[in-house]
Amino acid sequence: MEGKEEDVRLGANKFTERQPIGTSAQSQDDKDYKEPPPAPLFEAGELTSWSFYRAGIAEFIATFLFLYISVLTVMGVVKDNTKCTTVGIQGIAWAFGGMIFALVYCTAGISGGHINPAVTFGLFLARKLSLTRALFYMVMQCLGAICGAGVVKGFMGKTKYQMLGGGANVVNSGYTKGDGLGAEIVGTFVLVYTVFSATDAKRSARDSHVPILAPLPIGFAVFLVHLATIPITGTGINPARSLGAAIIYNEDKAWDDHWIFWVGPFIGAALAALYHVVVIRAIPFKK
Repeated sequence: MEGKEEDVRLGANKFTERQPIGTSAQSQDDKDYKEPPPAPLFEAGELTSWSFYRAGIAEFIATFLFLYISVLTVMGVVKDNTKCTTVGIQGIAWAFGGMIFALVYCTAGISGGHINPAVTFGLFLARKLSLTRALFYMVMQCLGAICGAGVVKGFMGKTKYQMLGGGANVVNSGYTKGDGLGAEIVGTFVLVYTVFSATDAKRSARDSHVPILAPLPIGFAVFLVHLATIPITGTGINPARSLGAAIIYNEDKAWDDHWIFWVGPFIGAALAALYHVVVIRAIPFKK
């Protein structure tokens, strides 16, 4: 009996109780704000670290799953002429936003849960990660997106997949290329601005009494942007998502407007990073 009590005591000391994150139960030390140092432009040491490659694999798997679920949902809606028996535009928006919520939650502790070259680009401009890591993430995200869209095509068959548009992003009829570019810029700004706000160390320290689960507002931002811009461009705001669907679909109409789904998100991400650095980070910290 004494031996069992000793085991319990040692176990309790080994696995200490964790404080709830983002609540007033945090200790004063936990709430202290410390601005992390800017990431170096090049960090050669990363290339010899397993955690670097593990993070890239996490980005690949997450983007693969993201494209698989989201494009398959789009296919299910498009194939029904009346849309009455499908989840509709709202369901598509929920599929995109819900998957981002789930995947960011799963991968945030491994890679940061970017799942989007525009998010990676914005965080790079804000000096949150090195150029080496940013480029590696973007490559893995694009590869994951291509594989995810490819699996959807394999399930549906080439004929049906091509007939239904392959989930590729295009500027819809009734809108100009300028409209599409503007929608992508604003939509990506909303997303990347939300990413910065949800993961801001200063806000976490100042508002520690407010419970914040970072993936939730990020996923909700994706959902809202999709509701607004699906009628215009089908909603890109993620160059990897647009590239993966375009490569697997591989029709001229998918490539005619494809530049919009890179230029727009990168401009939107750059503006969000600029706003974060110039305005948000410049605010003095006060508890």
